[in-house]
Amino acid sequence: MKFPKLIHPSRFSVLYAFITWFLVVSQLVRVTFFFWQYDEVSFNLFTVLGTLLTGLFFDIGTVSFIAFPAIIYYTIFPNRWIGTWGDKIFIWFFTFLTIFILVFVFFAEITFWDEFKTRFNFIAVDYLIYTHEVVANIQQSYPLPLLISGVLLSTFLILFIFYKRKYFQNTFTQKASFKQRLVVIATAFISCLFFTSFITNNQAEWSSNRYNAEISKSGIYSFFAAFRNNQMKYNEFYTSINNKNAFDIVRNKLSDKNSKYKSEGFSIHRTITDTTNQEPKKKNVVFILVESLSGSFMKEFGNEKNITPFLDSLAQKSIFFDNLYATGTRTVRGMEAVTLCIPPTPGQSIVKRPENQNLFTVSNVFKSKGYNSNFFYGGDGYFDNMNAYFGGNGFTIYDRGRGSVLSDKIKTTRNNINDDEVTFENAWGICDDDIYSKMLKVADEHYNNNKPFFNFVMTTSNHRPYTYPDNAIDIPSGTGREGAVKYTDYSLKKMFKKAKNKPWYKNTVFIIIADHCASSAGKDEIDVANYHIPAFIVNLSPELNQKIHKQCSQIDIFPTFFSLQNWSYENDFFGKNVLHSNFENRALMGTYRKLVLMKKDQVMILSDQKKQAFYKWNKADNSLKPLLMDKNFLKETIAWYQTADYLFTNKLLK
Repeated sequence: MKFPKLIHPSRFSVLYAFITWFLVVSQLVRVTFFFWQYDEVSFNLFTVLGTLLTGLFFDIGTVSFIAFPAIIYYTIFPNRWIGTWGDKIFIWFFTFLTIFILVFVFFAEITFWDEFKTRFNFIAVDYLIYTHEVVANIQQSYPLPLLISGVLLSTFLILFIFYKRKYFQNTFTQKASFKQRLVVIATAFISCLFFTSFITNNQAEWSSNRYNAEISKSGIYSFFAAFRNNQMKYNEFYTSINNKNAFDIVRNKLSDKNSKYKSEGFSIHRTITDTTNQEPKKKNVVFILVESLSGSFMKEFGNEKNITPFLDSLAQKSIFFDNLYATGTRTVRGMEAVTLCIPPTPGQSIVKRPENQNLFTVSNVFKSKGYNSNFFYGGDGYFDNMNAYFGGNGFTIYDRGRGSVLSDKIKTTRNNINDDEVTFENAWGICDDDIYSKMLKVADEHYNNNKPFFNFVMTTSNHRPYTYPDNAIDIPSGTGREGAVKYTDYSLKKMFKKAKNKPWYKNTVFIIIADHCASSAGKDEIDVANYHIPAFIVNLSPELNQKIHKQCSQIDIFPTFFSLQNWSYENDFFGKNVLHSNFENRALMGTYRKLVLMKKDQVMILSDQKKQAFYKWNKADNSLKPLLMDKNFLKETIAWYQTADYLFTNKLLK
């Protein structure tokens, strides 16, 4: 069979073979994801074809960018140099290197899908920055030598096939005419220009089934799209209304008889006045933000595996929030929600943004009452910018740092957790037992110095690789999420047992809440059930213990607690006291691109490209059914997020 000279055999034989290999393997990965999520994806014939063809379209764009440097070499390199040793070494080396990297990326896509049920996104971008934790996590979660061996073997096999098919021989012997070179480089240039100028990654999300939309994407293309769009200006990407109208709506929602705004206009800064006529309490506070603690793990919510016996017992003897929702899907979103009491702004969390120091956080309220605020993290707080954020907002840092330092602009104290304070450590940090022991030690020091304390603890054990001290529980370390959850529960019980022997225990309140759920992926735009998290306020007067069934958010936890303390205070919080009679059931949540207001079973979703969608949520099967647009509901949704973004970007939360 004779092929046209432009295609094969030609100077571009290896290039064509590489492009073909990339497109075929990309589709095989796509088909793998299809069968992986067989019970969630749509197998409608037109949907399947749409997914595969959309995927092929984005794969072509991806491979155009990948191949462009090679195309420049093949077209500009003089014909008289073709087949020289330098030419052979250059082409063999860079073909090997490119295929090795791409095979590794395909493997990485599979492991990323296993963890997040999505193509590469801004999480992958973050992971590229924090290489120490990520590489250590991969080493402890997967058989890395076997993985690298598999990547090398696959790479050599592909190169061997290229060699046996004589693609290299043709590349080293066939000269390219001017016409051939012009057509190839012009095609590549037009393709790259087209995808750069007219195509966005969002256009791959053509299907209402989220899994089909994600599978339609190209992982590499998605990665660089996320890298470019890590921060998103609200007014550019989302439906907006007049700022005055937006603030009028939010100020009306936040107004109470005991609340007084400090100024008119574009501000929510106000004074909350206690009206109980009771003496303000000054209890110590231990706040524990638990990694990935989904509500679905608890027996209280129907889980039959008995992996949270202690937390289930706490639910019966605490103020327990059984209808509370996380604002996001990442730890930094949880931190943002509980410290700033603010809805999730689009793009990156405020915890990771520049100029996020000296904001009005809950630490300002504690400081005004004479408390010391401390942040405890078992890993290196450089990860996710935690040290810079907490240190820049009034917290003393206790972490397992490797020598990274805070900015000179941040005036704070930072203390390392020493080796002799550690009994177990993995990629993400020391085990929960150890971080609690450190927190208790610091609490003792504050008590001895007659200083009330607010200790903020971020746990790490409920995270892949799911490893913890041997023999702590009856599930072997490193075997999966259930063991990590049960160890998390065990460590909390152990911490409380130790704390009860402390002289400061009776005057200390413990607040426990998840940062986010263990999974947030689902077939709909927003998987509502995967934002449902437990929250507890423990060790207040027994008569206050109750189960709160009101629909609420992470942003409401501290306003509720401050009310229970009978505190008057200034704030810029979007959260409210859930126990107040006029509290309106609602939850605010989102991804880095989608912003959600839920009121009972009605869900409004704002998307970039200025899109909106309105649904009714069926809790029984966790599905969303489209509703006719409610303009007032839409305006309120816009108002919450537009004002939150406005206040931060205009430095009005300082």
